[in-house]
Amino acid sequence: MKHLLSIALSICILCTFNSYASDDWSATGHRVVGKIADQYLKRSTKRKIEKLLNNKSLALVSTFGDDIKSDKRFDKFYTWHFINMPLDSNYEDSEKNADGDLVSGINTCIEIIKDETSSDDDKAFYLKLLIHFIGDLHQPMHVGLVDDKGGNDFKLQWFYKDSNLHAVWDREMIESYNMSYSELAENADILNKDQVKTIQAGSIIDWVNDTHKLTRHVYANVKPNDNLRYSYSYDNFETVRSQLQKGGIRLAKVLNDLF
Repeated sequence: MKHLLSIALSICILCTFNSYASDDWSATGHRVVGKIADQYLKRSTKRKIEKLLNNKSLALVSTFGDDIKSDKRFDKFYTWHFINMPLDSNYEDSEKNADGDLVSGINTCIEIIKDETSSDDDKAFYLKLLIHFIGDLHQPMHVGLVDDKGGNDFKLQWFYKDSNLHAVWDREMIESYNMSYSELAENADILNKDQVKTIQAGSIIDWVNDTHKLTRHVYANVKPNDNLRYSYSYDNFETVRSQLQKGGIRLAKVLNDLF
């Protein structure tokens, strides 16, 4: 009987993992964003963040937004991970989700962290969410179409295995590349100060619209039931790397401004 219970528990854990596995950049991707951001933080910002997070790294807490999805108490944050809007639209002109979205979620996190009446526990909680959501903002399928749930219902194959367009951009290309988050972060492109400044320019909404340009490209270059393989990764993985780097550099900008 104990053996059967153990099997049942294992199945439940596996099902829970799989139900959320395609929702975001993989854990590896989010940690790349956190690791890169850390390289661009001011010393004063680092000290304040380390105090709030009890010396935990940005890379470690970057997956927090996904980690809490299995707890129904945090269901209200689900829509904060994405934005759905037509390919020919921009954020300003698109219909907004009444339950909130990436932009409103990020802004709420910032407001709570800036609020002097917020407890340190609340600030730490929303800081971890903020770190995660800035990463999400740079995944093209997190600014996808409502009809296919940001590519989750866009069925295709990845090396002959059933997958979907969202999962390919979340994790399939990253995991197939087979580098750790620290290796990916350490091998990010070398940028000069002007290039970094250009990436950090603009607002959260500008960054959303910037990502949405890539979303259009993603949809335009794949068809349902395609079997994506080496050539797809060859054509697109540099975009993944660039988006992870942009996410880290822009996360640092948000945190430096905040602290």
